[in-house]
Amino acid sequence: MQKITLSQLRAAVERSGLDSNTFDRIHAALLSEPQEAPNFEAAHVSYYLGALLIIGAMGWFITSAWDTLSGFTIFLIAALYAAVFGIVGKKLFDNPHTRIPGGLLVTVAVCMTPLAIYGIERACGWWPSNDPGSYTRFHPYINASWVVMELGTILVAAIALYFVRFGFITAPAAYALWYLSMDATALLFGAHWSFHQMCQISVAFGLLMLIAAYFLDRDTDLDLSFWFYLFGLLTFTGGLTLMGDGNQLGKAIYCLIHLLLMVLAVILQRKVFLVFGAIGVFAYLMGEAEGYFRNSFAFTISLTLIGAVFIAAGIFYKRNEDALQQKLAPFVPSKIRDRHAPVSFS
Repeated sequence: MQKITLSQLRAAVERSGLDSNTFDRIHAALLSEPQEAPNFEAAHVSYYLGALLIIGAMGWFITSAWDTLSGFTIFLIAALYAAVFGIVGKKLFDNPHTRIPGGLLVTVAVCMTPLAIYGIERACGWWPSNDPGSYTRFHPYINASWVVMELGTILVAAIALYFVRFGFITAPAAYALWYLSMDATALLFGAHWSFHQMCQISVAFGLLMLIAAYFLDRDTDLDLSFWFYLFGLLTFTGGLTLMGDGNQLGKAIYCLIHLLLMVLAVILQRKVFLVFGAIGVFAYLMGEAEGYFRNSFAFTISLTLIGAVFIAAGIFYKRNEDALQQKLAPFVPSKIRDRHAPVSFS
């Protein structure tokens, strides 16, 4: 997608026979539009890193020390975090110059939801299934009793997104949906799934998430579909990879699916499909090379050749990108085809 500079816009207006007042009005209107995804700046690294550290501190990296607190105390701490970050984030978001840190702080507030709900459930002694134990088990272990925490996170994310139109808020919702695919099936069927069954569920739910992402994929400034595409692909391809079908037909189908993902990257204009597709094809070729040339110098040579093939394929695609896109154009959905190229000023 082409980005248009200020001088290019001015020249285009002049070539169209429009007066300078028209250019000034267009320029002013574009500058007044809030930018959800402005050009990358060094400060953005600090914004996202800070947000992820807070989310991690209250989620992934939470310690067993929290087990000494009562459920009501856990709820109060999580609610206080959510209130402070939510209020400050909303105020920052309303300022065009601090929209990104504001949106990230609102996302942090949403991420407090599972801990807050856990505190309430711990205080009341009520669980959808059995007592799941420490909150430190939430991320690594599948348990039917996590379902309410995940549903609550999805609901709170939807409410936050209604008031704060920031795409990253969909990330905790997509993450919770990923967990829900495992925990909800355990609750509904009352079963402890085998590893192979969990992989099958992961593939099926990942496919559903990709379908949902496609319907959310629209030509708007707010990209609601990216994180659903990301977690959908992670769940779908992760399940396929971990299933590890040992027969040659299964391996060939695995490779073919990932080749199709690379084609979808062009059709849907989503690079994330290209990344996961390439990783899958690479994994297939690596496995085949190791199987045929294990413990021999040919293994090193084969990997070198595979790397050279990837580079050559990239060069071929870049040289023939326009022609390939034209051939695939009939398959591109109209809503994807009609996207407008972003405009930026430099």
